[in-house]
Amino acid sequence: MGQGGEDCNLVLIKTVLGMEKVVASLVKELDPDAHVIPSPRGFRGLVLVEPSMEKHEFAHLVEEKIPEAEKVIVAEACAPAEPEAIAKAAARLAKERIRSDESFAVRTTRRGRHSFTSIDVNVVVGDAVRRATGASVNLSRPDKVVLVEIIQDKALVSIVPGSWFWKKMGPGKYPVYRVFQRLSIVQMPYLGPFDACRTMGVRVGREVQNFEVGELVVAPIGLVDARQLYEFLGGVFEGIESRYEVQRKSYARRVRRVPVRLQDLYQLVRSRSDEVIIVFEPEGEPISRVADKLYQLLRSGRRVNLLFGSREGIPEGVYRFADLVVDVAPGVTLSTEYAAAAALIAIATLLHDRLAEEEGEDGEPRQRQGGGESG
Repeated sequence: MGQGGEDCNLVLIKTVLGMEKVVASLVKELDPDAHVIPSPRGFRGLVLVEPSMEKHEFAHLVEEKIPEAEKVIVAEACAPAEPEAIAKAAARLAKERIRSDESFAVRTTRRGRHSFTSIDVNVVVGDAVRRATGASVNLSRPDKVVLVEIIQDKALVSIVPGSWFWKKMGPGKYPVYRVFQRLSIVQMPYLGPFDACRTMGVRVGREVQNFEVGELVVAPIGLVDARQLYEFLGGVFEGIESRYEVQRKSYARRVRRVPVRLQDLYQLVRSRSDEVIIVFEPEGEPISRVADKLYQLLRSGRRVNLLFGSREGIPEGVYRFADLVVDVAPGVTLSTEYAAAAALIAIATLLHDRLAEEEGEDGEPRQRQGGGESG
């Protein structure tokens, strides 16, 4: 299948692990005369196809009919799995597909054992493509991407638009964790049976760490059962730590562990009376109606405290000291572990476009009219 050379009639389909044979069977239904190999050379998540029809037409058909196909890559050139040979094939292909006024990046996926790394291939291929086309390299937002898929001793080369890849953070998106890091979540503790206190604490801890808020303040009212509070706090720390470890391993950026503090609710309201206080309770205004004021408060430069009840809500006496009393989901009483998460998601949804508009393409705040910087 697909003898080495400049051109080859191959299509590589990437699947979820374990779906290779299913996809291979579906491909045979679409093209009974195709030569199909699920898990070529034993590499899972791949289906290699030599279609009987024109390969681009076949790829379009797979994309249209088989949702189990995660990516469908038409091999526009094949080469031995050697950096110089791959670079030669990629340069020849790039002359026809990449203009000098465009940018590009090289992405190599290497399977099998070799004397070189994927980065080695990226460097050699990138230099060859640059010399052949005069195009510039852009690793974050390229116009075109040179794909190199290596399967043991064979390399498949293709060129796709940069938009072909889904990105978590593309142009026009604002990383809302930057706003969340300026927020203080004030949570009344869940008190009751010990196991329930612990479980609820774990859930609350995971949620506040999930959003990387500035701090979590556990705020009981008056005299409380020490053991119940102990179990809740233990669960909070357990939840924060478990989520933090996941974030630390999976995020490309530095992750911040949420600090936890303890203060009586009334004393907190007194001590933070010069800060922004927002109470989340069903008696409040629907959050969609206060979006403008919410935005102004979040951009005021002062710390913003978001107050959440537990089995009992925030006492009404606190409402008088709040800048806003907000209802996230009118008609729905949110459980303790979801209240803060629901509020943070609602805030992000309402304010994202305004925050993104403030920030330029280079990630720096835009200048306001009159020369002042956005707050």
